Amino acid sequence: MTARKRGRKKKPHLVTLQMVADRVGLTKGTCSAVLNKSVASRSVPAHTQERIHAAARELNYRPSFHARNLGTKRTYMIGVVTQEIGDFYSSPIISGIERYLRQRGYFFLTVAHRHDPKLLENYSHLLLDRGVEGFITVDTIMDRSLPLPTIAIPGHLRLKDVTNIVLDHRRGARLALRHLVDLGHTEIAFMKGANVSPDSEDRWKSICEVAAELGIRMPTDLVIQLESDDATPQLGYPFANKLLARKRAFTALFAYNDISAIGSIRAFQEAGLQVPEDISVVGFDDIKIAVHNNPSLTTVRQPLEKMGETAAQTLLKRIEDHEPWVPKITIEPELVVRDSTGPAATERTVARDASFAAHHA
Repeated sequence: MTARKRGRKKKPHLVTLQMVADRVGLTKGTCSAVLNKSVASRSVPAHTQERIHAAARELNYRPSFHARNLGTKRTYMIGVVTQEIGDFYSSPIISGIERYLRQRGYFFLTVAHRHDPKLLENYSHLLLDRGVEGFITVDTIMDRSLPLPTIAIPGHLRLKDVTNIVLDHRRGARLALRHLVDLGHTEIAFMKGANVSPDSEDRWKSICEVAAELGIRMPTDLVIQLESDDATPQLGYPFANKLLARKRAFTALFAYNDISAIGSIRAFQEAGLQVPEDISVVGFDDIKIAVHNNPSLTTVRQPLEKMGETAAQTLLKRIEDHEPWVPKITIEPELVVRDSTGPAATERTVARDASFAAHHA
């Protein structure tokens, strides 16, 4: 019996809110307001707030989540709704969201709907039942408002209480196409995004407008429509092969995104073509593997982590500070020039043309 008692672990000493209040000589209510950052804490002088926080640190006080929720009627939870978890586009955005929310003491719950409208509806209700205080949607087509403040990355429809975070696609298109024109490219192929992508329509419209301004022709046999929501380079690979099979010469490809660009490069290389010597390729997004591709990918950079942080910051300002709804926040892109673009080929060798024709006959 004695030996068993000796081996028993002592229960950790529970530090209560009353102990913190006693340490600073204030009421439990005041201490609770300050430690939980409630609206009532704004009336507490800064030096008093610091005393309370110092006492909590000294005593190693940790308020329980349930106690905090009961006292403030808050859950400090955000619902993040995305098309897929772990893909190259959503991951850095969610990383930016997580970093900002963690600094502010918030949790988030993530659901992936994979472009299934029924699943999206069910998950939205599920998150509401869990008590989330707002939503951030990622790579999700929004056609109506949710019952809580919402930030959409990207968002294109003007919906009440939904703040759309969008890239300046017109500037992105101009940066990419001007770069190709300056390299001497006149025969440029284009990949149009799949309909399930929220950015597809706006990006394509911007590309068409900028191409017209720059005098770039866009013949139909140099335009290919992506028809998949694949989050791997397989997105672009078969459609690049379709472009080649049309036997219409082109010296550059402006892909819909980096994933489709990387798949296209593989298709070109398998056809015996060199990138960028025969065909230059420009992507869109600047995902993490773009720099590690062979060749490294020239691309229009979206600051994806920054977009996630901006979304989280904007949502918390609406929840905590009751800031007014802002319909749209525009993010500026930049062009990152790497090894997948070069001067337009002025001529092809007879051997390469023969190889090209034989491969795609």
